[in-house]
Amino acid sequence: MAETLSAAALAGGMSWASGIRLYMTLFLAGWFGRSGWIDLPPALEVLQSPWVLAVSGALLVVEFLADKVPGIDSAWDALQTFIRIPAGAVIGIAALGEMAPEWTAVAGILGGTFAAGAHVTKAGSRALINTSPEPFSNWAASFSEDVAVAGALMAAFYHPWLLFAILIVFFIIAVWLLPKLWRGLRWLFRKLST
Repeated sequence: MAETLSAAALAGGMSWASGIRLYMTLFLAGWFGRSGWIDLPPALEVLQSPWVLAVSGALLVVEFLADKVPGIDSAWDALQTFIRIPAGAVIGIAALGEMAPEWTAVAGILGGTFAAGAHVTKAGSRALINTSPEPFSNWAASFSEDVAVAGALMAAFYHPWLLFAILIVFFIIAVWLLPKLWRGLRWLFRKLST
C-alpha cells in the first residue's frame, strides 16, 4: 500500500509540477535520483542520465529566465502548452510503472489533466498579471511558482499525504479562480482588439 501511495504521489506531483515548470520537474527528479536521494521508477530512471540532466538543466535556465520577463513569459507559456500537457500525461504513466492497460490509460488521463489544470491556471493568471505596468508582481508570481513546484516535488518525493493535500487545495483554488481568469482574459482580448 505504501509503495502504491508513493507511486501515485510521484505521478500526481510530477504531472502537476510539469504543468508549471516542466524542465525544473525533470531536472530535480533526475538530480535527486542520480544523487540517491530518491528511487525513481524504471521508466523515469532515464532522467538520471548526464545527458538528460544537461539538457533539462539548460532548458531549466532558459525557462527560469524567460518566465521572469513580462510578455516573454506569456509567449513561453503559449509555446509550452503543446509540451507541458502531453509531458504530464507521459510522466503520469511512467511514474506508475508496469500496469494493466486500463490503469495506464487512467494514469495518462489524470497526468495530462493535472498538468493542464496547473498550466492553464498559471498561464491565465500570468497573462493578467502582465497587464500591470510594473514588473514586481510578475517577478513575485514567477518566484512563487518556482517555490511551489520545488515544494510540491519535495512532498511528492518524501511526504505523499502532504502532496495530496496540496493538490486538493490547488484544485479548489483553481475551480474558484478559472472563471475569473476567463472573464479577465476576455476583457484583455477585447481591450487589445480595440
